[in-house]
Amino acid sequence: MINEMEKDVARVLISEEQIRQRVKEMGAQISEDYAGKDVVLLCILKGAVQFFSDLSRQMTCNLEMDFMSISSYGNGTRTSGIVRISKDMDLSITGRHVLIVEDIMDSGLTLNHLTNILKTRQPASLRIACLLDKPERRECAISPDYVGFVIPNEFVIGYGLDYMGHFRNLPYVGVKNTDNM
Repeated sequence: MINEMEKDVARVLISEEQIRQRVKEMGAQISEDYAGKDVVLLCILKGAVQFFSDLSRQMTCNLEMDFMSISSYGNGTRTSGIVRISKDMDLSITGRHVLIVEDIMDSGLTLNHLTNILKTRQPASLRIACLLDKPERRECAISPDYVGFVIPNEFVIGYGLDYMGHFRNLPYVGVKNTDNM
């Protein structure tokens, strides 16, 4: 039986099992890279929640969790890169190792702006882990340090990614059916 949301999925791009395996691999690599260090794992709400939760459970290094909610203004499916912080971090990151956890990096404008803001808070290090990377959409010189999957320039939903607030709870990443966008 097809659930209500799946009629809007043109095709599955990355399966639930592929995500599970890759997140496990990323957690092991990040844990190795941060061995002996305390890490502030920073979740960018709302899209990164599922990835953040799964990734954190695969990490074996000492970590604290914090959250930011940001929005960028644009025309719905494209970002302007101008970031408004609607929920800031609770922790001080001065002198600390920070790993931003984001669902997707496409233009890079929003994350570029956010990293510039966070650098003014003088962290010991600042890195980015993204589940999905769309490098062909990049509009500025920024790249994630850890990448789950490099994907083509298609509109994707599921596993935290949404369209108009919906589809975040799909257990896989799918290409959105554009017939009703």
